[in-house]
Amino acid sequence: MTIAQEVREYLKNRPYILEALEKGIVNLSELSRQIQKELKIKNIIAIKAALRRFAEELQKHKHKREEKVLKILKASTITLHDGNSVVVTTKPLETEDKIKVNLGGKFVYLTDKNNLGKINGVLQKHEDCVMIVIHSPAELEATPGVVAFLTSLLAEQNINIVEFISCWTDTIIVVEKKDSLKTYAILSSVIR
Repeated sequence: MTIAQEVREYLKNRPYILEALEKGIVNLSELSRQIQKELKIKNIIAIKAALRRFAEELQKHKHKREEKVLKILKASTITLHDGNSVVVTTKPLETEDKIKVNLGGKFVYLTDKNNLGKINGVLQKHEDCVMIVIHSPAELEATPGVVAFLTSLLAEQNINIVEFISCWTDTIIVVEKKDSLKTYAILSSVIR
């Protein structure tokens, strides 16, 4: 295996470093020294050269990928649905649920908070949630990075996603009510 291949393999499972390389905010000399120590490679010049080439590739691909993601999001619509709850149970419920996901022994329900009643076998319950639905063109399904873009956008603003479902052309994000307006404003800024 060449030094360049070793460096790429090292970086493959470190998304935080990859993102910093994409943004061009890494001290390549310092990162080269760290990789040199961890991989016990003597030739630091080869490590730094591999990092520089890899960073250039990442930056070029990131720009293209981001353009595709933004194009899809600009063609999407967004709706907000208030008064939802998320319930995770060990047994199926008799409820008029909006969304039910069977996880083989666990059931996740996204339902109106007024439909809950008494529930047995509850593992987790989030009341007073808001469901934000992003409806996108069919190209969404074949475009890598949309989910990562959306979740990173919200994480950077310290918004916790209670539940996240991505199915075909719909992306459903459930947040606590206290974060709903901020979430909607952030997502609306990139959608239409």
